Amino acid sequence: MQTKRVLAGVLTSTLLLGACPAALAADYNDSSLTGGSAAWQAWTEGWAALAADYTQVSLTPGADETQLNFAWYSKDADGAATPVVHFGTDRNNLASFEGASAAVDSSLTDGEAYSYNHVTVTGLQPNTTYYYTVEKSGAETEVQTYTTGDFESAQILYVGDPQIGASKGQPQNGEELVADSGAANTAARNDGFAWDRTLDIAVEQNPGLDFVISAGDQVNKTGQAKEEEYAGYLAPDALASLPVATTIGNHDSLNPDYMYHFYNPNQTGYGETEAGGDYYYSYGSGLFIVLNTNNYNVAEHEQAIHEAVASDPDATFRIVTIHQDIYGSGLDHSDTDGMILRTQLTPIFDEYDIDVVLQGHDHTYSRTKLLYGDGQTHGTYEFRLNEDGSDYDWDNAYNTQTDEQIPLYPEEGDTAGQAAHDAFQADNNCYTIEDVEGNTVTNPQGILYMTANSASGSKFYELISSQQDYVAARSQNWLPSYSVINLTADSFSIDTYQITDNGTVEKIDDTFTIRKTADTAAVTVDGEAAEVATANVNGETYYRLRDLATAVNGTADQFNVEWENGVIVITGEAYTTEALAPAAEATGSAISLTIEVDGETVTTSAAEINGNNYVPASLLAELGVTASVSNGTLAITTR
Repeated sequence: MQTKRVLAGVLTSTLLLGACPAALAADYNDSSLTGGSAAWQAWTEGWAALAADYTQVSLTPGADETQLNFAWYSKDADGAATPVVHFGTDRNNLASFEGASAAVDSSLTDGEAYSYNHVTVTGLQPNTTYYYTVEKSGAETEVQTYTTGDFESAQILYVGDPQIGASKGQPQNGEELVADSGAANTAARNDGFAWDRTLDIAVEQNPGLDFVISAGDQVNKTGQAKEEEYAGYLAPDALASLPVATTIGNHDSLNPDYMYHFYNPNQTGYGETEAGGDYYYSYGSGLFIVLNTNNYNVAEHEQAIHEAVASDPDATFRIVTIHQDIYGSGLDHSDTDGMILRTQLTPIFDEYDIDVVLQGHDHTYSRTKLLYGDGQTHGTYEFRLNEDGSDYDWDNAYNTQTDEQIPLYPEEGDTAGQAAHDAFQADNNCYTIEDVEGNTVTNPQGILYMTANSASGSKFYELISSQQDYVAARSQNWLPSYSVINLTADSFSIDTYQITDNGTVEKIDDTFTIRKTADTAAVTVDGEAAEVATANVNGETYYRLRDLATAVNGTADQFNVEWENGVIVITGEAYTTEALAPAAEATGSAISLTIEVDGETVTTSAAEINGNNYVPASLLAELGVTASVSNGTLAITTR
């Protein structure tokens, strides 16, 4: 419900004054108006009991389709923790799965002692209905039902920023919503109901959902006790049978309650904050990698991606979830703190052949064009905590190489700060837009970046005034929204919807589909595939020169490559240097390269990437090698 529209002109003048970005929030979903009087009344009457129940169960995808993870609190006063899930197809004869338990930090639970319980259930079969209970200090809960899908395809609900409690300060029925503790947190009461409503509607519209991906900020109170917010987040009945792969957002990041409530699979130990770190899982044709980008150590994130890819190298689709939208279109974050890791993550995502990146943070919706890196060297940046460590320093970015402080909102008259800000903005133009037509693409080089709006509507932001060139579609209609991903053996498609005040579901963007076909060899020699690294250079495929020499070695068309103050090629001579390690497809920009071929000077376009020269197929004619390019394959025919 639109109750507080912040005018764009006011926002603009606020920005010019260098105000805190939190002032940019506008509108929210007023559950007292959108929820239906009877349902809202029942929710408010039950809120005190719900807000005090810290023991609700969360389901998370397991390491793969055959596993399911559980987490819940048990109260120590009720007895010792018993981390046991009873699970099976016969509700009267359930198997027991035991896990582990440990103490919850009691400063987060009003000083009362709780333990968290983590259990993995294994051996799940496709298209099967299961029943389960969990033990809370030895007492079994009511039986719940869980049904698996076919394991070959997946239907996934993708949501952003439920952020239970973020509506604080908004008006409701003549009063102001507040974020006090426990049942007094009326903002969490409002947002928990709205989150439940969105899930109910999404499940009704999509009864075949397999799991949910949440792009972070499940709750709101950064670095503080907030169990009533987690209670509101975990309360929906839909979540008893729908696992959620959550992402650590900045509001989740600064204390360990997140890692108590969610038992994520394949925890890597990389990218950690107090809430936890990076993890991954596989389902159907997808490898899903979840990064905690509140940790700005990109080397660790790369290690996590490397580990994930090694675990499932043949996955057709590689899908990353991060909270901060490195390519978004919201006014509050997309050109400030959201893009801080853009220069570092873009080339890493390219290197590991990531297909889709799912983002949140900006409380607006956007879908990018297909993007890949520009192949240039850029600065590296990070976000830091404020002086007392209670929250992030929202006013500045930092150059990790020079330690330069970069004001994200430079004050008027601060010429040095403005110059640093402008240089930071310019350096983040580190992408290339792939030239494709239509909303169905096949084997693209670029990556699709999605940013989800708030699924609960607890908080919205304005869109940035000028749509970035990398954005294909965007919207802000001040309504809760969600996306549905359909994943098959060879396709990824995504549709996005908003929920009107009266509960009607409306599509807000065209379907976007990525199709994958069987890989063809980039290079063949006499019909046999050859291991040759390639690079996209201004839309044209270039080939690593030393790999080409290896590929034709031992044939009549062999040539040697040497370096002596420049590249020297000797045709007819064996190439004796050890073959280079395989490399993922790279990107680069064309330069002019002069080489010596059998004592003659030859000038060609080239790209220098990681100390190696990549050359176009046309150079092979100068080396006496017969070759042609057809359907993306360079076919070499030797004499």
